[in-house]
Amino acid sequence: MRRFILCLASNAGLGYSPLASGTVGTLAGLPVFYLLARLPAPLYLLTWTALLFLSFWVAGLAGRIYGEPDDGRIVIDELVGYLVTVALLPFSWTSALLGFLFFRLFDIVKLPPARWFDRQLKNGYGVVLDDVVAGLYGALALRLTLHWLG
Repeated sequence: MRRFILCLASNAGLGYSPLASGTVGTLAGLPVFYLLARLPAPLYLLTWTALLFLSFWVAGLAGRIYGEPDDGRIVIDELVGYLVTVALLPFSWTSALLGFLFFRLFDIVKLPPARWFDRQLKNGYGVVLDDVVAGLYGALALRLTLHWLG
């Protein structure tokens, strides 16, 4: 079970990257976006919600295993946050890559309330919710940019 938890938490090992593990971990979102973009909106949202609850559980357990609630190897939260950024958009490389850049920017900057979740909730919920907030900021920036590129 321990290996399974760590495999999920690290997005199949991407979180073990020695450099920029969060950025590398976010790469798992590209094929997942490609697959989920084909789903009808209700099924996308249901799938994302299931992944959200799975990520709370997995991030919390992995944090206990690593001895650090927000260990850098835990990157399932990046997957969840990135999927917020690109939620309900049709797949295109423009959306996928711009979404990637915007999500990473807002995940690094941690605008409120992301910073609060990151600093105050030292558990699976805090690990994931700061990325969900970053994903919401990313979604707004992505949609404005796509509209502008029109």
